[in-house]
Amino acid sequence: MLDINKIRADFPILNRKVHGKPLIYFDNGATSQTPQIVIDAIVDYYTNYNANIHRGVHTLSQEATDKYEQARIKIQEHFNAKHSYEIILTAGTTESINIVSSGFSSILKEGDEIIVSALEHHSNIVPWQMMCEKTGAILKVIPMDEDGSLRIDMFDELLSDKTKLVFLNHVSNALGTINPIEEVIEKAHKVGAYVLVDGAQACPHIKPDVQALDVDFYVASAHKMCGPTGVGLLYGKKELLEMLPPYQGGGEMIETVTFEKTTYAGLPHKFEAGTPNICGGIAFGVAIDYMNAIGFDTIQQRENELLVYATDKLSQIEGLKIYGTAKKTSVISFNIEGIHPYDIGSILDKLGIAVRTGHHCAQPIMDYYKIPGTVRASLAFYNTKEEIDTLVEAVKKAKMMLS
Repeated sequence: MLDINKIRADFPILNRKVHGKPLIYFDNGATSQTPQIVIDAIVDYYTNYNANIHRGVHTLSQEATDKYEQARIKIQEHFNAKHSYEIILTAGTTESINIVSSGFSSILKEGDEIIVSALEHHSNIVPWQMMCEKTGAILKVIPMDEDGSLRIDMFDELLSDKTKLVFLNHVSNALGTINPIEEVIEKAHKVGAYVLVDGAQACPHIKPDVQALDVDFYVASAHKMCGPTGVGLLYGKKELLEMLPPYQGGGEMIETVTFEKTTYAGLPHKFEAGTPNICGGIAFGVAIDYMNAIGFDTIQQRENELLVYATDKLSQIEGLKIYGTAKKTSVISFNIEGIHPYDIGSILDKLGIAVRTGHHCAQPIMDYYKIPGTVRASLAFYNTKEEIDTLVEAVKKAKMMLS
């Protein structure tokens, strides 16, 4: 059982007030909150061993390097990568995807086909469109269904020997839908295609095993996992990372440099040009330790309980429609008939409740439902049923004020 009072005490921001009301934070799909132990790790770095890594022989540099590489190993173990050098530390999910799309821009040719899903965040659409413009590759889309699930039967029809790459998220940020990535990976591999999975929304709720999945690339961000912003990971199979060219040139990613020729460093440094977000990487490792100490089975059980409770309570409000009813994580995306989601979100904010409104960087999903956006309440393990009760009453009040 989760000691919710003890857990909430780990998050100092949950004690603050917004517009005179106790903060109720239901925007975890955008950014989760940060426990004190992670904040302390960031302060400790800048207080006690702030130095650049991998390059210095002095004590501070050695300490910082050790902590940073220890964090890489923690991430490797968490995702069960075979080698620590298969974990590339990046600025986040978006950069991770761009590293892969940029690399394949020099490999794909005109007429090659790539497949994305209709449930993608813009960051898993736009880089591939840019790559297609450069290479002449053709972008195809796995359609979605009314319940927010993917039409896997249509995926079968899209696959061919021309398919080179398949991209989809593990969990939809807009609807919370859990996609059948195991099935997609298996089917894609049968035609010789590589698969990249955007795990940004899955990793706060699910502990992926990249070897068991046999996924080619997996990407995620620390700030969805109780970690800091500005840091994330790209997992790639060794042979694929070695096949791709470097994403950026500069310090750290080189082996030798002359004016005639430069040779590149091995993994992971080949993709880590320049000074990284050192304290961010270290804090990412601490955040993973924190979540594993709670346990992902415990987190899933708690969040599913909150999801069922919130869905039941919100569904009782007349005129409220929930989008995405397929198997999902703790996300409820909804509208009230005749009321713009932005207006509801603004009133909720005045009552101290943080939700997300708009298209959630998933405009094709909103176009499918023919709506401008939704109100999204995304729940985390540190939320409570009492907070959900307050949300429900606030939504009722917003409806009364705006009707």
